[in-house]
Amino acid sequence: MHASRADCRRLNMTDSMSAPATPAPRATDEDDLFLPDLCNAQSILFAVLVTELMCIVLTLVQSSPVAFDWSALGLTSMFVQWIVLSSAGLLCNVRPLMQGMSVLRTTLIGYVVILAITGVYSAIAEWIMLQDEIWSIHNSAAIFRNLLVSGVLIGIAFRYLYLQHQLRRKEQAELNSRIQALQSRIRPHFLFNSMNIIASLISVDPETAEEVVEDLSMLFRASLGDMSDEPVKLSEELDLCEKYIHIESLRLDDRLQVEWDIDVDTELVRIPMLTLQPLLENAIYHGIQPLPEGGTVVVRASVDDGQMRLSVENPVGAGEQAGSHGNRMALDNTRKRLEAIYGPSASVVSRPSATTYLTTVSYPLQQTR
Repeated sequence: MHASRADCRRLNMTDSMSAPATPAPRATDEDDLFLPDLCNAQSILFAVLVTELMCIVLTLVQSSPVAFDWSALGLTSMFVQWIVLSSAGLLCNVRPLMQGMSVLRTTLIGYVVILAITGVYSAIAEWIMLQDEIWSIHNSAAIFRNLLVSGVLIGIAFRYLYLQHQLRRKEQAELNSRIQALQSRIRPHFLFNSMNIIASLISVDPETAEEVVEDLSMLFRASLGDMSDEPVKLSEELDLCEKYIHIESLRLDDRLQVEWDIDVDTELVRIPMLTLQPLLENAIYHGIQPLPEGGTVVVRASVDDGQMRLSVENPVGAGEQAGSHGNRMALDNTRKRLEAIYGPSASVVSRPSATTYLTTVSYPLQQTR
């Protein structure tokens, strides 16, 4: 019988691990608003740059490229940027109050806020420009013109933001469907191989077979309990792997040994469920099982340059071409699943050699706020 995890696992709990890994941003109630989070510095910078480009265009229309009116650009920029920054600050504060509101109501609130600020700043600007003159119809017309221009630009901007929001929601829905489809393909792979283990034990040891069925039911209860892409603690994934290895050890006996080299805090690090287990299954079925003398599967976990790295290494028979046969569905699905969750920075790499077969999983380690 293989050594227990407490005996063979070398836990090096590092102090450098200060935060768990999280998945790519998921859709929340806050993300359901089509208005962007204007409290974000990146959003403010984008708004300022777009506004300044618009001011340059307006100045070019009123002057010419040869005799560019820099003073007009300065006054226009100061006026428009004040409106944009003030509107962004006010919308940033009222955005939490818009949660759960309809698109129409959110649009109306945005219009009222921006038009009110435009009207106030326009009146102040016209009052400053009066000097010793008396308020006339021209001043009121200038304010109305600014409100009209602002209303048209708000409509264009809101329409663009709404379409972008709808596109992001569609992409998120497609991503979730893709992840669930990949998960549904991984689970039958695990089920069919596990049922073979149970079948091999029924005739020789019914009581042990019953225990295996109970362990298997616990594995499926945990894996089928959450069909989303929400990662779980690494400790939970390792517990599932321990149950699976226990089932395999009953079939392979002393031929199977597992060594754990975990160099991270398993309570902080998170991982998509059923990421490590299929790799262990491949290592046992295509590495340990064909060897008459068996061997040791080495599982390592570490952090390197902000990347979480998990590796599974197993021996191969002398003269065999590692990885040339066997079911690669688990490796391919795991790779596609991680890429769907974490993007191109995630990878699953296999490195065969004359005596070993090494599979390394890497995905970005992020910090929760």
